[in-house]
Amino acid sequence: MTRLTKENIKTEFWRIFRFGITGTLSSLIHYGVYCVALMSLNPTLSYTAGYLVGLVCNYGLTTFFTFRQQPSKKNAAGFVASHALNYLLEIALLHLFLWIGAGELLAPALVMVVVVPINFLILHFVYLHKRKA
Repeated sequence: MTRLTKENIKTEFWRIFRFGITGTLSSLIHYGVYCVALMSLNPTLSYTAGYLVGLVCNYGLTTFFTFRQQPSKKNAAGFVASHALNYLLEIALLHLFLWIGAGELLAPALVMVVVVPINFLILHFVYLHKRKA
């Protein structure tokens, strides 16, 4: 367990701050693609298209900017695995919000509000967890 120090708190604060920027940019890209795709596709396919484009952008931003690491097979595999689970959660929430009447434009925004903090915790583990030898 890491000792709680002023430096650790500062480091974690800035990591969360950078994640907020990354999450915001990726979410805007995702939502933009969703809105454009929604003109010709149903909400599920539109959301999936936005998710895939956002995923590519998010990996680059998360790796280089948020966690300040280099791409690797390990973090790419962990990133894709965490996002596969995240995608299933997001599609379920999208349909829940659509079902309760949030509307096709508001529902994805509500989904992102719920899943961004969850995603940070998962990615924090993927990028920073040190395996014991």
